[in-house]
Amino acid sequence: MVGESSKAGFAAAGLVAAALAIFASGCRRPIAARHRPGLTRRLADFAHALLPKLTLVGLLALPCATPAAAQGFNPFSWLQQTFQPNRPPQQGYDYQRRGGRQQPGAHPTLANPNGDHPTEKVEQKPAIPPSFFVAVLGDSLGQLLGQGLAEALVDQPEVAVLHKTRESSGLVRDDFYDWTKATRELLASGQKINVAIMLIGSNDHQSLREGGVAYEPGSPKWNEIYANRIETIAGLFRDAKIPLLWVGLPIMKNERLSAEMAAFNDLYREHAAKSGATYIDVWDAFGDESGRFNTYGPDVTGQLVRLRSSDGIHFTKAGARKLGQFVETEIRRILDASKPKDDAALAKIETTTPAGTITPNVTNIIPTRPAIGPILPLTGPVLAPGGELATALSGFGQKGRPLSLVERTFSSGDALPPKPGRADDFAWPLR
Repeated sequence: MVGESSKAGFAAAGLVAAALAIFASGCRRPIAARHRPGLTRRLADFAHALLPKLTLVGLLALPCATPAAAQGFNPFSWLQQTFQPNRPPQQGYDYQRRGGRQQPGAHPTLANPNGDHPTEKVEQKPAIPPSFFVAVLGDSLGQLLGQGLAEALVDQPEVAVLHKTRESSGLVRDDFYDWTKATRELLASGQKINVAIMLIGSNDHQSLREGGVAYEPGSPKWNEIYANRIETIAGLFRDAKIPLLWVGLPIMKNERLSAEMAAFNDLYREHAAKSGATYIDVWDAFGDESGRFNTYGPDVTGQLVRLRSSDGIHFTKAGARKLGQFVETEIRRILDASKPKDDAALAKIETTTPAGTITPNVTNIIPTRPAIGPILPLTGPVLAPGGELATALSGFGQKGRPLSLVERTFSSGDALPPKPGRADDFAWPLR
């Protein structure tokens, strides 16, 4: 059976023969005219009769050749070898074509027999398993908050954000989704939670039913039931010793809806704090200088971008990232506080009692600088160090002691006595 390479060879030879036949058909007569008849004429006639047959054989063999075999066979290799003989490859040079240019390297037949590029090994950093878990609860706004917070904490691989939100939910329709029950199940599931975040309320302006009776929003009974649910959820996290960050609702585009959300924030601020939760206010961050709704605003980098969606309720990706920034600061603070402190951070130096004494061991603690200083009223009367009202001194200090020059100048504010000839000597006539 004829191999694929042989078929490709026949096809290529046929093509060459066809080209020569076309060339010979146009050149036979002029050649015969220039040369005398004889052997040369007979050879030309023989070649002219044989070349069409070779052309037919080549054309018949061409469809039988596979593309791979046809590509692998070079009918003009003898011509290249005649004018460019094989030379040994230079050491340390790669003849592979990379983007049309030769690159230095090892010869493919020696270093890489397959002729393909060697695969570079990329060192991957070992993945850090999460050890600090943040659970985000709430409605669709809480879901956007979780997305922005996850993006904000991308530089903390040990922190994992648990998305426990539910769209279209709230604290009113417990028949649709009971957040009190869901919180109990979450805490009883054994899932490790270091911090919990709640953002909810955008769907809660509706009638609340309890015991078969419906109560309208804003009524005293409605507020009482709603406040009890806030305190119950916050109390569950307090009993589990899990810090809860209750994020307030943002300003809305619709003025009526915005006023309702502001009333909800008053309930969250009051009743969540009763159960130990920390309230985070984001209202002013998404309004303009006049306190009105603003679709655009500065993002976390200070660029003016679109922060709110077209419905005037939800956030864009940039807005969700900015929303997560308000919680990110508190998360990082809790994360740093949970990390173990080393000896230098404790700043404690233990001293040993010398032998022969009965003084117990004393641990000296280096005092730390307070965050703020003592609060002093700016409108009250000025008091002296002893607590008495400051009065003008008459040249004598306490117990009748005469004041020194420094005390008269910097404490009493008395001018220095003029020195004759100095610029402050205004005596007349001149001395």
